Amino acid sequence: MVKTSGNETEYVSLRLELAQSSVKPNTIIEASFKFLIYDRSYGKHKEHQVINHSFQAASTSSGTACMIALETLKKQSSQFLLNNSCTFGIKFIKVATVKANTTLETLFVQKTSIFNDSGVHTWEIKGFFALKSPCYSPEFEVGGYTWFIKMCTSQDGNHLSMYLSMKKPNHLPKDSANLVECTLSIKDQESGKHQKLTGRCQFSNNSPAWGWKKFVSLQDFKDASKGYLIKGKCCIEAEVALVGSSKKE
Repeated sequence: MVKTSGNETEYVSLRLELAQSSVKPNTIIEASFKFLIYDRSYGKHKEHQVINHSFQAASTSSGTACMIALETLKKQSSQFLLNNSCTFGIKFIKVATVKANTTLETLFVQKTSIFNDSGVHTWEIKGFFALKSPCYSPEFEVGGYTWFIKMCTSQDGNHLSMYLSMKKPNHLPKDSANLVECTLSIKDQESGKHQKLTGRCQFSNNSPAWGWKKFVSLQDFKDASKGYLIKGKCCIEAEVALVGSSKKE
C-alpha cells in the first residue's frame, strides 16, 4: 500500500517482476502491458493505463504505485472485493526480445546525498485553450543543465502527453549519460489531489527527452470537478533530481 504525495489516500500498488531465470546478459525484453482488476458488478476486468518497460539485468521490475484506491477497493458497491478476496490480472500487449548494445555501460549511482542536484519548476498556464500543440515551458536549471517541459496531445487525440527534455544534451561528455528521477504533475487547484507520475531515465545525446504518452486523459483534464483546468488556467510542476551518471567503455 502507498500514499500519494499531497494527500492521505492509500492505494494498492502492483509490480511485474522478471524472474531471475529469465534474466540474460546483453538481452533486453521490451514489454507493454496493463494491470487488471476484476469487477464482479459488470463481469469484466477494469484496466489500468499501459505500462512500457525494458526488462534487463539492471531493471527487472516495473509497475504502478496507484492501481486503485484502497477505499474504492473495499466499497461493497464496487464489487472488486468479495468475501475478503479479489482478482488481479495482467494483459500483455507486446513482448519482444532484443539484443542489447554490447558496449559496456557502467552506472555510477551516488550513495549519499543523491538528491543534492535537484530542483522544482512550476509552469503556470493562464490561457490553455490558446496554446498550440506541442507547447513548451520556460527553461529552468537543475544540476548545471537546462531543462524544459513539453506538452502535447497524444496521437490518439484523447490524452495529454508530457515529457521532460534536456536542452543541448551534446554538452554532456561523449559516451556518457545522466540518471535522472523525474516527477511530473498537474496540480488539482481545488482539493490538492494532483495527477502525478514518477520515473527514472538516462538522459544522453541520443536520448534527450523522456515522459508519458498518455499522462492524463483529456476528458479528466477538462473535467472541472477534477480541478486540473479552471477557467483556462492550469499548473504543471516538474521535480527533477540527478541521481547518478553512466559511462560507456
